[in-house]
Amino acid sequence: MTATPLGGILFTVLAYFLFSLQDATIKWLVVALPPWQILFVRSVVVLLVCLGLGRRSLLRRAGATRLKRPLLARGALTLAAWLCYYTAAARLGLAQLITLYFAAPLIVTVLAVRMLGERITPARGVAVLLGFAGVVIAADPFGMSLSLPTGLVLLAAVLWATSIVLMRRIARDESSLLQMLYSNAFFLAGTGVMTALAWHVPDWRQGVLLLAVGVFGGLAQFCLLEGIGRSPAAVAASFEYTALIWAFVLGRVVFGDTPAPNVFAGAAAILAAGLLLVFSERRAARIGVAP
Repeated sequence: MTATPLGGILFTVLAYFLFSLQDATIKWLVVALPPWQILFVRSVVVLLVCLGLGRRSLLRRAGATRLKRPLLARGALTLAAWLCYYTAAARLGLAQLITLYFAAPLIVTVLAVRMLGERITPARGVAVLLGFAGVVIAADPFGMSLSLPTGLVLLAAVLWATSIVLMRRIARDESSLLQMLYSNAFFLAGTGVMTALAWHVPDWRQGVLLLAVGVFGGLAQFCLLEGIGRSPAAVAASFEYTALIWAFVLGRVVFGDTPAPNVFAGAAAILAAGLLLVFSERRAARIGVAP
């Protein structure tokens, strides 16, 4: 897949907006349904869409690809990151959770140099650090101490960052649909047993919301894979911070939450980081600088 950083940025921003819609929908559902079941149904919906679009050619490619191990490894890393994150979420405050987890883009930036040979320009490095500073300001994570939950969320950040780098590597040779097929098949297998043991029959409203989670999650995965495939990993990772902006916008519109002033200040820093990247990548494209 040809790297076009500006297109990748647009796909990535859209991906994290859709992930935020998915998370807001899940927030409604987890009151009545176990998270295993929600993730299981989401994976079923995404797999059905992938198979409907790719059909036999996608299955043939899934069997013929030489990247089975990296594809399965990415599925395992993503599932492990999810398990660590939600285990830690039960014990940590939201501010601590968000700030620790958003160390992931910093880790991606380092791994992209070592694993992908990407060049980290000064603008990319500053954007990642500025975005992280914005998250710290917005989350206001005072009183943080080392504990098993903080270790788990940091492990989740490392696992997610590694999966992002693997996405970029795999995207050089395989389609987004194939990555989605493998990832969601792994999630389906990983959540199937727990779902079977703890199945709750949803009512029609919950059924609609479960379908929405699948649609939002599937579109978000596709956009993220396209974004990472079209732009350097460090650039795409920097825009993960926009998830915080979407989170407090949706929290205000959907749940009536009123963000504190520090959240707006942090969002401004994140927006500044994004604009810095957009302008620097546009300038690099005009003068023909290789990413």
